[in-house]
Amino acid sequence: MADELTQAALDYHRYPTPGKLEVNPTTNMVNQRDLALAYSPGVAAASMAIADDPSTAALYTTRANLVAVITNGTAVLGLGNIGPLASKPVMEGKAVLFKKFAGVNSFDIEVDTTDVDRFVDAVSLLEPTFGGINLEDIKAPECFEIEKRLKEIMNIPVFHDDQHGTAICVAAAIRNGLRVANKNIEEVKLVCSGAGAAAIACMNLLQEMGLKKENIVVNDRFGIIYEGRVDEMNPYNSAYAVNTDARTLDDVMEGADIFLGLSAPRILSQDNVKKMAENPMILALANPEPEIRPDLVMEVRPDAIVATGRTDFPNQVNNVLCFPFLFRGALDVGATEINEAMKVAAVEAIADLATREASDQVVSAYGGKAFSFGREYLIPKPFDPRLMTIIPSRVAQAAMDSGVATRPIEDFEEYQRQLETFVIRSGMTMKPLYERARNTPQRIVFAEGESRRVINAIQILVDDGICRPVLLGRPEKIQHIIDQYGLRLSPGENIDVIDPFNHPDYQACVDEYYALTCRKGVTPAYAKRMINSTPTALAAMLVRLGKADAMLSGVEGNYTSHLRDVRMLIGVREGVSDLTSVIMLILKKGTYFLTDTHVNDNPDARQIADNTVMVSNLMKAIGIEPKAALLSDSNFGSRDNVESQKMQQALALLHTEHPDIVVDGEMHADA
Repeated sequence: MADELTQAALDYHRYPTPGKLEVNPTTNMVNQRDLALAYSPGVAAASMAIADDPSTAALYTTRANLVAVITNGTAVLGLGNIGPLASKPVMEGKAVLFKKFAGVNSFDIEVDTTDVDRFVDAVSLLEPTFGGINLEDIKAPECFEIEKRLKEIMNIPVFHDDQHGTAICVAAAIRNGLRVANKNIEEVKLVCSGAGAAAIACMNLLQEMGLKKENIVVNDRFGIIYEGRVDEMNPYNSAYAVNTDARTLDDVMEGADIFLGLSAPRILSQDNVKKMAENPMILALANPEPEIRPDLVMEVRPDAIVATGRTDFPNQVNNVLCFPFLFRGALDVGATEINEAMKVAAVEAIADLATREASDQVVSAYGGKAFSFGREYLIPKPFDPRLMTIIPSRVAQAAMDSGVATRPIEDFEEYQRQLETFVIRSGMTMKPLYERARNTPQRIVFAEGESRRVINAIQILVDDGICRPVLLGRPEKIQHIIDQYGLRLSPGENIDVIDPFNHPDYQACVDEYYALTCRKGVTPAYAKRMINSTPTALAAMLVRLGKADAMLSGVEGNYTSHLRDVRMLIGVREGVSDLTSVIMLILKKGTYFLTDTHVNDNPDARQIADNTVMVSNLMKAIGIEPKAALLSDSNFGSRDNVESQKMQQALALLHTEHPDIVVDGEMHADA
């Protein structure tokens, strides 16, 4: 890891407060009465209700939406056996993913023992606290015994994500890969490279879905797992021992339909791939370097279907497609376990989603690319908001059908609406915009290119592939700041720098500025001075001349002057009365857009109507169905004044010209 990235990661974990988690109250705690209700004496009522009926703990405590992420740090991905304390940042990260993707509260717990009995005792005693247990980064074969024993002891879901989360995503990819290849799972031959926890779980789940055990061959670092082998055998991998004379991976690749790699980089060769059956499926999931790169596969087998664990290749197999949403469904029905039926339901939900028409959010995220089910689109993209609405409901239904749900859902339509509401208020709706920016990077001019704040922010934009930054400023000054902060920005490679006093478009910018303002008393000399001295004006001219796609200014200087330059030099498109501003508030109750907060002091009815239309279009692009409220000091005619009449006029314009927009007013903000 590069030094600057290491420091950025350390700063991320240290500031503004150490770590990535905190506990916040969900109820009011502002006066003596609140305190009496939250603690003594009022809390006794909740405690006695639970003592009388333990199921009411789901009503009066957070237990039904609380998962423990538990490890002993013996097999942390990419780091190995680093111990429980050093694994804490990883477990905090997993807990954050639960909350961010599915609204599941989570605590990380690091257990300081490698003894299976002590670990099982410690975890099993926590059942009154949690609604589910997510085991994480525990080495094999101990992880198998730990999960098995905990599932037998505990009456809540126990799920080792390294095993089953991987297995669910792999099974979904294979299910759809076989659809594309027109093959039957009961007839295919699978070669698995790797015999760790994830590999064993994958093969177990695939058998549940119809893959025949006699059609599976496993290879690990000691070679083929065959009957009679002694080295590194245990009850879990020995279940896949086969009667064969084959001893190497190459020996078993002939005629294989599926290669499942959960092992090590570059262990699969092109010669191995050549031996596979027609339309072979290759899941090379070692990270960061796969068992074989997709481009090497396609050189020798253009008929292959390839998946990896990486974001920069098609068909990324990623656990985040699964575990938050699986637990969401299990918790919502009070499941006593996550059984095979629920896992299969998750597999089918993920697989089926990929076969549907891509959502507007996904299409938008990839710059309008029309994804369709096929060789390069076997499983959904991780940010697809429909994952939250489809997987939990399928899992919940499977739990109910298989008899492990203690709180069955009576109204599934209402449940779906609740899931959809979470997607909107979680902030996940911004992810399609980020992905769209990555896939169609635009040239963005940063007017204050010499600002340290701007340059540091640009490093993040470059790392994320959000845009092609164009910095306005003196090249030597910008380079000094880059060197001072040890940034990985290189003019001409990942950023562009425009010297305001010496660039090829200088005269064109001056001429265009003069042409726009000559009827407003501006002389050629003044136009030249403005381009030389006003970065916002230069940035606006570059956008206007098509040398850049957008601009950002206002980090320094006076807001009003920046606004004046943009309004005068770029203006508004035809049919729009003026510029507007919008603020997006992401709150627990929902996501709100406020307009116009700081452009027009006293907009007229036409401007208010135009603002409403522009922000509604923005919301639709994000994937939020707009509902507009026209706020006023009057509440549906309660006061008759100029302001209330203006809002009534704006409402009439919207109803007439844009009947598709849901809008009402004039109203109070708390109406």
